[in-house]
Amino acid sequence: MSEEIVRYDVVIVGAGPAGLTAAIYAKRAGMSTIILEGKYTGGLIALSPQIENYPGFQSISGLELVNKIAEHAKQYAEIKEGEQVKDIKVNSENIELITDTSKYIAKAVILATGTEYRKLDAKGAKEFEGRGISYCATCDGFFFKGKKVIVVGGGNSAAREALHLKHVGCKVTIVHRRDKMRAEDTLLKRLLDEGIEFEWDSVVEEILGDSKVTAVKIRNVKSNQTKTLDVSGIFVAIGMKPNSELASLIGAHLDSQGYIIVDDMMRTSIKRIYAAGDVTGGLRQVITACAKGAIAATACKEVVHGV
Repeated sequence: MSEEIVRYDVVIVGAGPAGLTAAIYAKRAGMSTIILEGKYTGGLIALSPQIENYPGFQSISGLELVNKIAEHAKQYAEIKEGEQVKDIKVNSENIELITDTSKYIAKAVILATGTEYRKLDAKGAKEFEGRGISYCATCDGFFFKGKKVIVVGGGNSAAREALHLKHVGCKVTIVHRRDKMRAEDTLLKRLLDEGIEFEWDSVVEEILGDSKVTAVKIRNVKSNQTKTLDVSGIFVAIGMKPNSELASLIGAHLDSQGYIIVDDMMRTSIKRIYAAGDVTGGLRQVITACAKGAIAATACKEVVHGV
């Protein structure tokens, strides 16, 4: 790490919708602001093929929407991509954030670190990741056109992944551990209308193949019987895991699932540390992430400006 020390009123960790919106509101409130993003601007929403419930846009891709938000945010704050925060220390007067290249000193910090996909827990899952196992149908679905695939999961995400794959030209089967899905009724109807098949009450036991996936062994949790399905791809949509490691590092309170606990102004249990977006749990929608980012930035004024 270099000896460069940079000071800001507000440092935002994460450049998804929550972090980007927080930057707009923080800078407009007269606070010097920067966003540190360990990966790429946009977060997981950039991978969403279609969004149909964001006000002002009847239909828009996740990538297009978040790019519009990012362009707006860049008018107010710099976004440092590929700058992963490795350590965070809360002192009596300020907060230190340490990356591979710099040390940032802030009066307030907003953790907008989002979530990541939960990984499939089955024999062979790790070995075949990227060789037939995918966590993003939008990213990889085209490579499986005309082939048999399964989608593992039972929520809205699994339903949308299955529909996307069907439209790409895949033969799709959903594998779900229960006897019905948790997805919205409109999505369930579309699944049935598209002729997507189901393996109910089933879990993935083992992934089979050589250099790539060729089959999957599933087990019925009620009968305990197993069967093997010949497939070329496995798309996993079994929920999300909060990226709350930095919050845990400084002792901020987390709930039983690891989401950061905040009050109605996005304050964490640590003074001058705020959190916003999906990492705080609740409804996972772009509009709620943006709203939380705006609230967190507004709340930062209490420690930056004393109001």
